[in-house]
Amino acid sequence: MLTDNIPFKDTGYFSKLICDYLDEKEDLKPFYSLFPSIENFKSQIEEKQSSFKNENRVVLYDVLKKQYKGLNTSETTQQNIEALKQKHTFTITTGHQLNLFTGPLYFLFKIVSTINLTRELKSAYPEYNFVPVYWMATEDHDFDEINFFNFKGKKIQWNRDGSGAVGEFSNEGLDKVFDIFSKEIGQNLHAETLKQLFKDAYLDHDNLAEATRFLANELFSNLGLVILDANTKDLKREFIPFIEKELTEQLSFKHVSETNKKINALSNKEYSIQVNPREINLFYLTKGLRERIVYEDEKYKVLNTKFSWSKSEILKHVNKMPERFSPNVILRPLYQEVVLPNLCYIGGGGELAYWLQLKSNFVAHNVTFPILLLRNSVLIKTKQQTEKLNKLNISSHDMFLKQDAFVNKRVRDISNIDIDFTPQMEYLQKQFKELFILAEQTDKSFIGAVKAQEMKQLKGLKHLEKRLIRAQKRKLSEQVSRIVIIQDELFPNKSLQERQSNFSEFYLQHGELLIQQLVLNLQPLKAEFLILNLD
Repeated sequence: MLTDNIPFKDTGYFSKLICDYLDEKEDLKPFYSLFPSIENFKSQIEEKQSSFKNENRVVLYDVLKKQYKGLNTSETTQQNIEALKQKHTFTITTGHQLNLFTGPLYFLFKIVSTINLTRELKSAYPEYNFVPVYWMATEDHDFDEINFFNFKGKKIQWNRDGSGAVGEFSNEGLDKVFDIFSKEIGQNLHAETLKQLFKDAYLDHDNLAEATRFLANELFSNLGLVILDANTKDLKREFIPFIEKELTEQLSFKHVSETNKKINALSNKEYSIQVNPREINLFYLTKGLRERIVYEDEKYKVLNTKFSWSKSEILKHVNKMPERFSPNVILRPLYQEVVLPNLCYIGGGGELAYWLQLKSNFVAHNVTFPILLLRNSVLIKTKQQTEKLNKLNISSHDMFLKQDAFVNKRVRDISNIDIDFTPQMEYLQKQFKELFILAEQTDKSFIGAVKAQEMKQLKGLKHLEKRLIRAQKRKLSEQVSRIVIIQDELFPNKSLQERQSNFSEFYLQHGELLIQQLVLNLQPLKAEFLILNLD
């Protein structure tokens, strides 16, 4: 199976923050603990082992046994769940929303990155066990982000009203989505498998959490994946001390705000803040309701409701019904690390960006901060697409150029005339350099006029170069059309394939080979973008 790799920073699709993190820039080191290398996991193991309590393992095990009851589970996954009771077992975790039929293609890459890292760690540290965990974001409430997936450029959407945590959403109406998908997907062996998978997941289960657990289990169970829904009273009970501190001391707001100021203060950096903390980073959760908790007029209140408590009342309520308190994006990572014997979180660029804002909050709560690893990213090409690219002599790096730059470069490459005016511009600048020396020696007030004339003539040359490129584009329109078509196939909506397409497009053609090849080729600790050629 042919593969190629290019550095993340060369793709043009990853933020400066993430590229600098991968380069281990000094400015960012205060915002994380250990960089993801195989050697650093030894220290992470020792720290987590000393801080994670055995009783937490027992609770986690019991929760998972309940959640897996009645689910057809592989022996590998069962062994992983059993292993979690042992003090030398640790997790590698990724999280994802409950996107309809997995949503974007990168869902697969997250999971396989997590599975493959556990394998690498087991090879390096055979005396320990490592369990891949998918943390289902069942408490999210933004339905519009998850109610669709794209299939061959068409949006297949689940239209319904709903409020509260999405994990509890009834699967009502998904039979209509199934009918639409069935018509779009056509008929072949793999199409029938996909239809059955959708039907079994969404039409034979009552809510979105159950459907997503079934779907992920069907796709990855034989690889030992353990799927966790943390929206349970037993796990929330372990988080009670942190909920109480959030309500009474507002530590998260203080520490994350300070970190955000430090990130903003970094000189000459183009870093953007992903999340901003609130004074209280908790939602109140009941059936059909997930609303923010605020402190106003010496009362704790739930927005848009009549719920209201004094300090003593809400603390009593937390201890009696901790499942009603739902951490937001600021607190959810802390919750995860409290209830899991976790070493590493694997996420996309946006996720890692907000994790980098959270370390000081972990320190304040005396919770071990995990290693942060950027998930694998993949561009999948067919044999036919590979042959076209080779015939057109298009390199892997060129494919990732934005389309205007891609076309302009290609026109320059295939044109029978030289469209690069760089030598003329350099010659012009050399001439003006001599004029600047002359102006310095005669009349310094002349310098401004010389500079203005230089800029005017350079601008004129650039304009002529653009006009010549446009003329050549028209002359070479057939060749331009071919390269645009192939790039549009590989970068739908002029975005990364993994952010737009659904796995079903590729499963339809390759079946189980799709996941098998991902498992064979994804290297989590290799910080490069993978280009995978599937026959």
